[in-house]
Amino acid sequence: MRLRSLLFVPGDRPDRIEKALGCGADALILDLEDAVAPGNKDKARAAVAACLARTPRTTTVFCRINPLDGPLAEQDLAAIGSGRPDGIVLPKAEGAACVRTLVGKLDAGGWSRVPVLPIATETPKAVFGLGSYSEVSDLLCGLTWGAEDLPAAIGASASREVDGSYTPPYEVVRTLALMAAHAAGVPAIETVYPAFRDLSGVRAYARRGRRDGFGGMMAIHPDQVGPINEAFSPTPDELEHARRVVELFETNPGVGTLALDGRMVDAPHLSQARRILAMGSEAAHSKS
Repeated sequence: MRLRSLLFVPGDRPDRIEKALGCGADALILDLEDAVAPGNKDKARAAVAACLARTPRTTTVFCRINPLDGPLAEQDLAAIGSGRPDGIVLPKAEGAACVRTLVGKLDAGGWSRVPVLPIATETPKAVFGLGSYSEVSDLLCGLTWGAEDLPAAIGASASREVDGSYTPPYEVVRTLALMAAHAAGVPAIETVYPAFRDLSGVRAYARRGRRDGFGGMMAIHPDQVGPINEAFSPTPDELEHARRVVELFETNPGVGTLALDGRMVDAPHLSQARRILAMGSEAAHSKS
């Protein structure tokens, strides 16, 4: 499952769902939680269920349900169960126990197993549960974080500086979420960039995310999808360099360290090169 770009779409806006299906996002997240007002929950469930009922499905479709600690999640799962989304986005997740609880509900409802994408940093307790996701890695398709709910939960006035960069507490949270994803062996998904009209900003933010080890990013507007996909795809120069690294080691079996373009390369560089080539192969396959 390729997850460079994951676009949130309000579940109660079928017109936006229709447009989003053709925007090029690797996955849509049909939202039943924050993007939907309390009075529109039933409308959203009906619209999401209608979207999921379409066959064949040409776009990966996730659903973000409401938090497990309230009654709405059960109603969400009952409404969308027959459509079998490709994944469930779990908000307010607080560690492996929450994932197990969700999967237990899916099993009890007769669902075939679908992967879970926890939003793993929306409460203070959640931050301390990040290390536990490695216990349920086989149930996950990735791990993402958020910087919008946590400030409200702890009484912070903001999570970002005036220039858009994160304040120190949220840089720490971002780093911990990144490491938790890699510890679990699942893709780390960068959180949203709220200034959706600032495309140069989202491009720079996405590139920073890939630089730091994230494999994809969530979006809140279709215009963000193109810059995100570009940022999380290897460039021709990166692919060429990766090929040369792999070829160098293949022609020198048993050698641990080699020189390429005046720099030393070793096992970590080889692993990175293979990862980049795999990304390129995945991109070519998705276009075919």
